[in-house]
Amino acid sequence: MQDVLMTIRQMCDEFEVTPRTLRFYEAKELLFPKREGQKRLFTRRDRARLKLILRGKRFGFSLEEIRQLLDLYDLGDGQATQLARSHEIGRQRLAAMISQRDELNTAIEDLEEQLRWGEKMLSQMQPRKAG
Repeated sequence: MQDVLMTIRQMCDEFEVTPRTLRFYEAKELLFPKREGQKRLFTRRDRARLKLILRGKRFGFSLEEIRQLLDLYDLGDGQATQLARSHEIGRQRLAAMISQRDELNTAIEDLEEQLRWGEKMLSQMQPRKAG
């Protein structure tokens, strides 16, 4: 089965990214499109890598972490090392995200309390109308 190559425009449309993003990932050695003159052609492997890059970014992984994980694909161990390392980093990231969520929930509760206090103070400061 022949690999279907995609142009930069097709990749942008498919993954909702900009050409600049794809060139940036290429410069960071995360993607390796084939070249025909100035034209970049992306393989099935590039598409899979981009999908993983975007997912990793959404989860808050650094580009360096993503690159290291992607590089583990070719170790020849059936991706066991890649999967184990991805799982380890994913669990660490999940713990960090839960902590951030908890901190944010506490900040929201504090702000809501301050706003209620402010509303109460404002209502007490309203000039009383004479009857």
